[in-house]
Amino acid sequence: MIVDDAAFMRMMLKDILTKNGFTVIGEAENGAVAVEKYLELQPDLTVMDITMPEMDGLQAVKEICKRDSKARVIMCSAMGQQSMVIEAIQSGAKDFIVKPFQADRVVEAVTKALK
Repeated sequence: MIVDDAAFMRMMLKDILTKNGFTVIGEAENGAVAVEKYLELQPDLTVMDITMPEMDGLQAVKEICKRDSKARVIMCSAMGQQSMVIEAIQSGAKDFIVKPFQADRVVEAVTKALK
């Protein structure tokens, strides 16, 4: 599942993932929708932006991990801020990718998280 408030970013990520053999079963435009869709779809992996309206990615990953301790979430953000990366990992994220996306890094993070 892909979560980002920018439709363009969701499209870019979906393109990278599908070209590399992954299936995207859902998308969400903010953390609140992401939590609902996560519970509904039960994806193997969620790639989630940190900075979003309504509910940000940090709040959403905490909520998802509270409901599913085995949740696999990779955070992404244009801001390579160390404190956000640390907070995301402490909140349950498995990895962190930086925008703009580099296809090989996305594939590496997703493959590693699914093992």
